[in-house]
Amino acid sequence: MKIQKLDEALSEILTTLEESESDIDLITSQVHKAYALSAKNLCRYLILRSFDLRKYHDSLSDLGVSSMRASEAYVYHNLYSVVRNLRLIQKIPFDKDEDLEVIGYKGSKKLIRKHANSLFNESSKKHFTEIMVTLPEEAAEDKSIIEDMVNNGMEIARINLSHGNIDIWSKMVKYIDEIKRKDKQKIKIYMDLAGPKIRTSNIEILGKKGKAKEGITIKKGEHIILTKRATSGKESKFGKNKEQLEKAEIGVMLHEIIDDMNINDVVLFDDGMIKAVVIAKEGDDAELVITNCYKNKLSSRKGINLPNTKLNLPALTESDIETLPFICQHADIVGYSFVRTGQDVEFLYRHLDKNNAENLGVVFKIENKEAFENLPQILLSGMKRDKIGVMIARGDLAVEMGFERVSEVQNQILWICEAAHIPVIWATQVLENLAKTGIPTRAEISDAAQGAQAECVMLNKGPYITEAIRTLKDILTRMEAHSFKKKGALRALNVAKNSMAELREAVKLQSAKE
Repeated sequence: MKIQKLDEALSEILTTLEESESDIDLITSQVHKAYALSAKNLCRYLILRSFDLRKYHDSLSDLGVSSMRASEAYVYHNLYSVVRNLRLIQKIPFDKDEDLEVIGYKGSKKLIRKHANSLFNESSKKHFTEIMVTLPEEAAEDKSIIEDMVNNGMEIARINLSHGNIDIWSKMVKYIDEIKRKDKQKIKIYMDLAGPKIRTSNIEILGKKGKAKEGITIKKGEHIILTKRATSGKESKFGKNKEQLEKAEIGVMLHEIIDDMNINDVVLFDDGMIKAVVIAKEGDDAELVITNCYKNKLSSRKGINLPNTKLNLPALTESDIETLPFICQHADIVGYSFVRTGQDVEFLYRHLDKNNAENLGVVFKIENKEAFENLPQILLSGMKRDKIGVMIARGDLAVEMGFERVSEVQNQILWICEAAHIPVIWATQVLENLAKTGIPTRAEISDAAQGAQAECVMLNKGPYITEAIRTLKDILTRMEAHSFKKKGALRALNVAKNSMAELREAVKLQSAKE
């Protein structure tokens, strides 16, 4: 592309950014002062990523000018500098107004580190990325388990409130406090809210010999009934010609999901191992047809994902609300499961205010399609408080978005969070084989190395967890010497276009009300 055309195209985008500043000021007017510049940069990034920038990179690189591949954290300053340099090459005066409140590359790095240190730990060490580890329930009875984790590099202890009870969690907290006092370690405690449990209910079917089975056998093409009615489950009955005479029946723990389902909605069971589609609804029942199954058994309390269904479920359950006082008293960070919208963020914040938890860090777990699509709105609502972060919950995301898209989606989350200067936790199956068997796969070593782009990496429990912690610490130390974040091609993002349009519409509605 000729330099004149480059200049015209990029100058037009720069003008679009400048003309959007009044909208951006309104959108970001309520954020915490610590995120004032970050929120503006996020909005600028959403506008920038509404354009397809791929066609400019090679020509800019040939000219020795920044190709904007790593401009997430300092959008306006980068684009302004590119246009200015193009004018200098052409010996054309550049008289753009530089009065906008902007941030440069060095300043953006400082902001990301500042926000990460505020949420996590402020200690100086060999690697910047924090290591978080999920505590097993055995840690409530054996303090040495936690001590070994800390001695090998754990900096944040994760307590998963979906398992155990307050007695177990309290013992873990007590041991952590003792280790902190004894060894003068800066260990932070992260507690995950359980959120609504979208699962199959208990299945208990008596076999021919009177022995109970906790599941039903299934196969592709079979019709099953998902129901709100009380049931212990039923298996399908087939005729001699393999025709289905009676449909299988399974209960659900949350009845509301039946109400929210629509015909043709996809229903995924057991981490996506079983896929079905809604073909009929009547009263308390939804009829599904199995379209794919990689398991021939569906068991009790298996997870259900509904990627196409808009669920009218509260992100905070009554149980979560009851647990919040304990979290606010003992945790440094709370993980917000099932957050899907900016309104969900505000709902949590109201309950945190009731518990006087102004210093509690909050991490938004992006674990479903709706949360990913609303990520900018979630971040802007989150920025109304200090100390926030994002967890890329790749397990549920892979199920909801499709395994083939999870790599693309996790990168988009990283980019958007970098634009907002928000720290990210890289989670799900990191060094899982090593933690469980003592031997890592080559693929998971590469995955852990990619986690160095985030500000925190989470490991799950396993008998070889201390080896996994040591290995991760070594990988992070090595990788951080090579890079900080990474570069991308910058095709136009739908999430950027849609979010900016929604944010502008919200501002117009608010102005009309006023």
